Amino acid sequence: MYEIVFSKSYEKRAKQFFKLYPELIQRYQKVLYIMKSNPDHPSLKLHKLKGNLKELYSLSIDLKYRIILDFIIKDKMIILVDIGAHDDVYY
Repeated sequence: MYEIVFSKSYEKRAKQFFKLYPELIQRYQKVLYIMKSNPDHPSLKLHKLKGNLKELYSLSIDLKYRIILDFIIKDKMIILVDIGAHDDVYY
């Protein structure tokens, strides 16, 4: 099992995100559950980013919304960095 770590900035961003999109809360909880047990699960579409975000990864909540994360395999930690629409999180 992996440990999921919520940074303070992520928690603030997620709170704002779910005020706008409360219909995604159940899907988000399912994504977190899958990520904790198997981050390589195909439904997450986990992939390494490029450019300015090359140290981070992204996974899908659905086709439009993403979670940006730092994925530390050595310590089995997943640090959530950002959440939002595709165009918003790839800055």
